[in-house]
Amino acid sequence: MSRDRGPRRLRRLDRSALIAASLTALSLTASGCVVVHGEKEVLPSATKAEAAKALQQFTAAYNKADKAYDSSLDADHVTGAFGAIDEARLKAGKAVSPDGNAAHAPLELSDTKFTIPKKAGWPRWFVADAAANKGGSARWVFVFSRDSLADPWEAAYLTLLAPDDVPQFKTDKDGWAEAVPANSTELAVAPEDLSKDYVTYLKDGGGDTFASGRHTSAWRTERSQKAERPGLVRQYIDEPLTSGDYQPLALRTKDGGALVFFTTRHYEKETAHTGAAVPTPGKGVLALTNGEIKQSLTMEFVSTDVALDPKGSGKVKVIGRIQGMTSAKGE
Repeated sequence: MSRDRGPRRLRRLDRSALIAASLTALSLTASGCVVVHGEKEVLPSATKAEAAKALQQFTAAYNKADKAYDSSLDADHVTGAFGAIDEARLKAGKAVSPDGNAAHAPLELSDTKFTIPKKAGWPRWFVADAAANKGGSARWVFVFSRDSLADPWEAAYLTLLAPDDVPQFKTDKDGWAEAVPANSTELAVAPEDLSKDYVTYLKDGGGDTFASGRHTSAWRTERSQKAERPGLVRQYIDEPLTSGDYQPLALRTKDGGALVFFTTRHYEKETAHTGAAVPTPGKGVLALTNGEIKQSLTMEFVSTDVALDPKGSGKVKVIGRIQGMTSAKGE
């Protein structure tokens, strides 16, 4: 249940076309033969002041949306996996509490660190990690991205990491970080393959790609234990999400590896045995459900994942995962 961004994307294209036309006209006026290739220049994705402003604008919009349970209030500041999870969360909250979030407490971020890669082409993006008044001692790690100068900065990924799990990033003499190409062969797994390899692991297990841990071996064990209970069977299907606003983004770490943000989609189907009934879900789940729940309920989840991908060889360590239900179907 991703956000429908069709009209907005068209507006962005219109604005981008106008900007491109203006730049072309300016170039031709100046020399008659100059061609603008800004998309090929290696530049910092943002200044630190721009990054700080983007985070501040996001936080203000996020708090307004959370207080009112209204996704339209932060729609211009979220995208991708985080956007899909956020929209569904607010829709479910509105169904449970139509007058808004009575338990709302504004998100407050502090001690923010910005890691901004110097790169060519779009999307431009940067990482912000901060302490917060929620989530205990965990650092809130965001990835903000945009597809053109005409677009606003949007939070595409969010994960919560223990302070010791946030790696040190490689930076140049001016403090700019290095983005790792999605098809890089320098890492144990190319960033563009992580989503696919992760869902394959969740299905089959084994192999030497992923290290054991909370989001790998422990999660597989947890799902197998829940697979069948008296009167109810659970089935799991996992899918990679890799294109558009769900594309993986990777940042070079000081040890030569990369911190990779990627997205996966997960389905959990509950089917009742003959004569039994699927447990009745709450209002929040029903708000995201299409169809009548007779014998089965299939829930769709989107997950923002983050992993440490070593240089050369070695096992990938999935260190963070935030999963949210985005839709459901009753049958």
